[in-house]
Amino acid sequence: MRADYSLNQGGDSQNAASGGDRLLSLDFFRGLTIAAMILVNNPGSWAHVYPPLLHAEWHGWTPTDLIFPFFLFIVGVSITLSLAKRKAARPPAGDTYAKIVRRSLILFALGLFLNGFPYYDFETLRIPGVLQRIAVCYFFAALVFLNAGVKMQAFWAVALMLVYWGFMQWFPVPGIGAGSYAEGANFSAWLDGLVLKGHMWSQTGSWDPEGIFSTLPAIATTLFGVLAGDLLKRDMNDTRKVGLMLLCGVVAVAAGLAWNQWLPINKNLWTSSYALFMSGMALLFLGISYYLIDVRNWRRGTGPFRVYGMNAITVFVLSGVVGRVLYLVKWSSGGDAITLKEWLVNTLFMSWLDPLNASLGYALVFVFLSYLAMYYLYKKQIFIKV
Repeated sequence: MRADYSLNQGGDSQNAASGGDRLLSLDFFRGLTIAAMILVNNPGSWAHVYPPLLHAEWHGWTPTDLIFPFFLFIVGVSITLSLAKRKAARPPAGDTYAKIVRRSLILFALGLFLNGFPYYDFETLRIPGVLQRIAVCYFFAALVFLNAGVKMQAFWAVALMLVYWGFMQWFPVPGIGAGSYAEGANFSAWLDGLVLKGHMWSQTGSWDPEGIFSTLPAIATTLFGVLAGDLLKRDMNDTRKVGLMLLCGVVAVAAGLAWNQWLPINKNLWTSSYALFMSGMALLFLGISYYLIDVRNWRRGTGPFRVYGMNAITVFVLSGVVGRVLYLVKWSSGGDAITLKEWLVNTLFMSWLDPLNASLGYALVFVFLSYLAMYYLYKKQIFIKV
C-alpha cells in the first residue's frame, strides 16, 4: 500500500523531510522489508535453505521472523502520516472511512486471489493469509487512529496484547486445558478450528499462522507503528526524535524478552511478547534509518529499496503469481515430470554451485528480476495504490 504522506515541518532547520514531502527512510524500510519477504519466500529448493532465511520452527525467532511484523509496523506509521490531515477535520469526512474500507477489502481480496491461484477450489480455499492480515490490521488501526488520541492508541495496543495473553493462558480449551502454547494445541488453534475448519493453511489443516485470534496482537504491532508515526510528526528536534525512538525501541525489546519467560516469543502464534519484541526491533531500525537517510541525507545504496517501497504490494502480488506459475509449467524429462522452476535451478545454478548456494542464488536472482520490474514502473512514474 503506497500512502501519500507528508511530515509537518517543525522549527528545526534539519527537520527530516529534506528529500521532499516523502519520508524517504520509510520508503527504504518498506522496500527492504518487501525485498526480504520475496527472498525468503522464493528459495530454489525448500530442502536447501540457510537457517536464518527460515522461520523459527516454533518458539523463538530468526531474522526471517522480523519481516512480517516490520511490514505491519510500517503500515501503522503510514496510517499516521497519510491520515493526519483527515483526522484534523473533526469529525473525519465520511469518504475517509469509505477509503479505509475500500483499501481493506481490496487487500483482503488480493490475498484470496493469491491463496486460490490458479485453481480456486472454494470448498478448501484458505481464508487467512499475509495480505488478509495486513487488511484487517490496517482497518482496525486506522479506525483507532482516527477516533483516539495518542494515549488511547497506546491503551488499545496494550489491551489487545493483554486480552490475547489472558485467553491463551487461562481459557480452558476443551481436551487441552489452559495455558498451552503447543503447536496445534492452544486456544488460538482451537478457535481457528471452530471458525475456519477446512479453510486454513494446507500445511497444517488444524491451525493457521495468520489465524483469527493471533490477529489481535498483530493489530497491536500496527498500533505501535501508528504511535511511531505520531512521534515523527511532532514538532521537535530530529536528534530528540531519534533518541526517543531508540530509547522506546530498547525498552520494548527488553520488555518483550522479559515477557518471553511467561509467554513465549512465537511468530506462528503472534504472541504478545513477539508483538512487543518485534515492535521494538522495528523502532530501532526505523530510528537508525530516519537518522541516516532523512536527517543526515545519506542516500548511497538506498535507491533500489526505495524503488521496491514505492510499489510494495504490487511486487508482492506479482512475485506470488510468478512463483506459482514457475511451479505450474512442467513437462516430462527422462520419464519424470519437471517444473520450469526445477529446470531453471538445475540449469542455471546447480551446474556450478552446491545445493545450498544454488537455492540462495536462485532466490537472489528472483529478487533482482522483481526489482527490474518495479524499476520499470518507477521510471514510468507508475505507482499502483491500494
